Amino acid sequence: MITAILAGLLTGLSLIVAIGSQNAYVLRQGILRSHVLVVVSVCAISDLVLICAGVGGMGAVVSHAGWALEMLRWFGVAFLGWYGISSFRRALRPTALDAADAPRETLPRVIAKAAAFTWLNPHVYIDTLVLHGSIAATYGSARWGFAIGGCVASIVWFAGLGYGARFLRPLLASRRAWQVLDTLIGCTMIAIAAGLALGGLG
Repeated sequence: MITAILAGLLTGLSLIVAIGSQNAYVLRQGILRSHVLVVVSVCAISDLVLICAGVGGMGAVVSHAGWALEMLRWFGVAFLGWYGISSFRRALRPTALDAADAPRETLPRVIAKAAAFTWLNPHVYIDTLVLHGSIAATYGSARWGFAIGGCVASIVWFAGLGYGARFLRPLLASRRAWQVLDTLIGCTMIAIAAGLALGGLG
């Protein structure tokens, strides 16, 4: 069981520790100290649900539901494209980019965006349902230990990213720094959207 838990932990970290749309949003909210607990909770709980579903057998179903993943792919392209353009627009408005005065989004909008970055990303289904599910199956009766490891990885990562981001705040005390951050986030979102649109899920 311990071996399965460690394997799940390492697998989870290897899949989640990457520059992506979800992580970029968690990072930005963490720097702003805006609804951090809510964002971290939405992302982590979503991962927990998907990982457990994958280990429970949903991965086999999803791997054959090509039409569903294709639909999610284009919803994801549209959402990421919209958010990327929004990030560029923020970068062009210096008066709104002071770290101390940056506008705080309402709680419902934050929840909706955090959920969208998770559930409209078709890759999350491949990582959690398909990959976690298929790897966990190799551990037989210890497969739920693998699931526990993957869940712990998600909780640790999102909590660390969300609450650790505040240490970057002194570096982002100027409007110029926020312009650079939002530009980078915008480029990340557009690049991921383009990758989904042009390269599919392969």
